[in-house]
Amino acid sequence: MGYPILDLDNFFTDIHLYLRTLEEAVILTLKDYGVAAGRYPGYTGVWLDPDNDKARKICAMGVRCSRWVTMHGFAFNVNVDLDYFKNIVPCGIDDKAVTSLEKELGHKLDMEEVKKRLKNHIAQLFNMQLS
Repeated sequence: MGYPILDLDNFFTDIHLYLRTLEEAVILTLKDYGVAAGRYPGYTGVWLDPDNDKARKICAMGVRCSRWVTMHGFAFNVNVDLDYFKNIVPCGIDDKAVTSLEKELGHKLDMEEVKKRLKNHIAQLFNMQLS
């Protein structure tokens, strides 16, 4: 889970661009692990094989913004028990699968390493330094 809290007045005042930028950070992180990802037309989030019938979601997003300060964020499935998704309709999408980085690569990942890579991509895309 990532809950970036940013004052978009310092970057850009465009919530759609904010979402696309967060998606790009996840896409770049997945690329670091050799996993090709992209966007599924009409849906927010990050997908694997978005251009065919094997499309599966790896990152869901739900943001809120008040006075251009962001709240909430994204759920990037890294090492997650996907069985829980059998009991719900994730994001209201009942005809697409959900996946995780662990499932795609066949092994658990070091969460600290994944978080570091993701934070670095976010910082780079927003042209900011993290402390």
